[in-house]
Amino acid sequence: MGKLKQTLAQNGLSLFVSLPANDVRLAKAALEEGADALKVHFNVGHRASGNQFGPLGSYADVFGQIRAAFDGPFGVVPSGSLEGVAEEDIRQLGPLGFDFYSIYAHHLPPFMLEDHGLDRTFAINESYDLSQVQAGAQFGITALEASIVPGSEYGTGLSLADLLKYRYLADYSGLPVLVPSQRKLVAGDVPSLQRAGVKAIMLGAVVTGKTEDELRRAVSAFRGAIDRLS
Repeated sequence: MGKLKQTLAQNGLSLFVSLPANDVRLAKAALEEGADALKVHFNVGHRASGNQFGPLGSYADVFGQIRAAFDGPFGVVPSGSLEGVAEEDIRQLGPLGFDFYSIYAHHLPPFMLEDHGLDRTFAINESYDLSQVQAGAQFGITALEASIVPGSEYGTGLSLADLLKYRYLADYSGLPVLVPSQRKLVAGDVPSLQRAGVKAIMLGAVVTGKTEDELRRAVSAFRGAIDRLS
């Protein structure tokens, strides 16, 4: 069983951090404050952080240092487009120490569904028919990232409408649901996200900011809120 699948199966609610930059210092800060898993990026422009991430080769050393810092699930977004996914990059992910990838379903080519030794997750956006995700398990998918907030609404507060969609996905997708912090989530939202059936909260730049101090405060607050659920 892969590290991602194992973590999602064992934990009631996990705390993931999607790093705003491929930075060892930020990764170690997130881990010290209680992150269960980390996610990084390459070959993609990231709307929430405003960062443009370059090719895989430019981060090999950084990714190696992050992997050496912890033994938990380590994931990566390998492209921001279908055409940008290179098969040779995907073959390198396992040897570089990655455990899973995360990519929009409409950016995921069929060769990525082959066994590369990685847990597979896919994301959906606000344009998807939510019922489509029910077939994901048939393609060996480990988890679903519910990136369903329109870009124009990034940074706004969580609502019941969001929670209803997350609950629907948790009930009917047949997959563990990961919720990225497209909304300006706060620690007080954690009990409601748990009631929505979410298996992991993935803190990104909207909540963590871009500095080490901001990231530490955010991760610590959510770690505390999750720990108080048990």
